[in-house]
Amino acid sequence: MIIYTFPVRTAFIDRDLEMISPVADIRPLEFTQSPIQLPFYFIFQFFQLLWFLPKTSQYLCFFGGYHSVLPVLFGRVFGKKCTIQAGGTDCINMPEIGYGNFRKKWLRKATVYSFKNCSLILPVAEALVKQEYSFDPRINSKQGLLNLIPDLKTPIQVIPNGFDTGFWKDLGEKRRAFSFISVATGTSNSTRAVVKGYDLIEKLAENHPEWTFTLAGDSNYLSPNSNVKVLGRLKSTELLKLYNSHQFYLQLSTSEGFPNALGEAMACGCVPIGSAVGAIPEIIGNTGFILLRKDLSGLEVIFKFIDPVRTLKLSEKASLRISKEFNFGLRKEKLLKALSLT
Repeated sequence: MIIYTFPVRTAFIDRDLEMISPVADIRPLEFTQSPIQLPFYFIFQFFQLLWFLPKTSQYLCFFGGYHSVLPVLFGRVFGKKCTIQAGGTDCINMPEIGYGNFRKKWLRKATVYSFKNCSLILPVAEALVKQEYSFDPRINSKQGLLNLIPDLKTPIQVIPNGFDTGFWKDLGEKRRAFSFISVATGTSNSTRAVVKGYDLIEKLAENHPEWTFTLAGDSNYLSPNSNVKVLGRLKSTELLKLYNSHQFYLQLSTSEGFPNALGEAMACGCVPIGSAVGAIPEIIGNTGFILLRKDLSGLEVIFKFIDPVRTLKLSEKASLRISKEFNFGLRKEKLLKALSLT
């Protein structure tokens, strides 16, 4: 049995379970993101791991952090493999915007312990291993695991996310001109909104009242602009329709690992406009536009290069790129091999 631990259950977790469950027994154990509940969850998780220990073959964690400490410890003590999938915040130190595990003393200690003592690290993006960050000039340029943990010796293998392009696809529907969409959860928290680039999106919306913007994922997010529509968490079928009705997808994050919504939207034919952080440039390739610095004037320049013919071509290229380079099958093959399940 594989024990799979994570701080919160997401669509990413569900996809991993979908990939692994046909070939191995896997048990998901959700932790907590609440500081108040941490002591209780450490005790609860200890007894969970102890209860399942006789049947456990290996441990798998999504993100390094508090929830990965005990699985790593159990792995070392009982000689069982423990793999951590690094996803983003666990490889970042950005106190300037209140983001990243490494800005908090005890969370940093838990993260460093986990990565230094696990068996294998599987980041979803090369930028999470080591990067020279330059998007926001306020933020320290040294980001990524090898910059933040210089003596890290644990083996690292990058395995990008993958998408079910049989589901996420261009349905050939009419898209409204200059319609923009971005999807993120937790953006009613102002720090989270900045991390996801909503501050730039709002400035763009203010400058262009004739354009339409949809921000999905958190119904409590408040926009000051009347041309911004806010939606809560949506089902996959609802997102599929939304992506197919919008012309552009905005991923203007200040920090990012491998944004799933960007890949989904591209697979559905949205032309991507993204910041030069994390795996965003790698995902977009030559199918959209990259903003090199966090600057509204630089973002505005992008739209000087947009016309209906080029937009249509980029839409087709974006969908094709995801199906070829980031499909579900590629990730499944690499992940199962890394976990010694093939």
